[in-house]
Amino acid sequence: MTVDYPLLARQLAALLDTRDWLTNSAQTAAFLMQEIPELNWVGFYLQRAPETLCLGPFQGKPACHPIPFSRGVCGAAARTRSTQRIEDVHAVADHITCDAASRAELVVPIVAGDRLWGVLDLDSPRRGRFSADDQAGIEGLVAIFIERTDLTASA
Repeated sequence: MTVDYPLLARQLAALLDTRDWLTNSAQTAAFLMQEIPELNWVGFYLQRAPETLCLGPFQGKPACHPIPFSRGVCGAAARTRSTQRIEDVHAVADHITCDAASRAELVVPIVAGDRLWGVLDLDSPRRGRFSADDQAGIEGLVAIFIERTDLTASA
């Protein structure tokens, strides 16, 4: 399964026609859930408290909240400010299970200036769902989200 990330980048750039963080994060989550196959959850976790991620706009089943930086794949992405691509979340000792059907996870940190704004989290029920190409593609979409969104207004 090949995803046309250059096409998705053009579509997302056109979709994000406001600078509002809430509108853009809701639109981005819905767009990714619709356009990327084999996902069961897509959403944002925001840093609104020290060392803690709070649930933001998402698509999928109800989610875990809050997530400390010290736990799980999202916490690791926030703590290290680096993308986490996990083939099998059940092999991660401190994985936080929100949906038992999730097997693979891709979490990209969202950094505005020198401040961690939050993370974008994608879950799939298929083990090994996310390739290096998917990681690069999603990181590119996150760059568009950052460029088109005022991330200072949500603090």
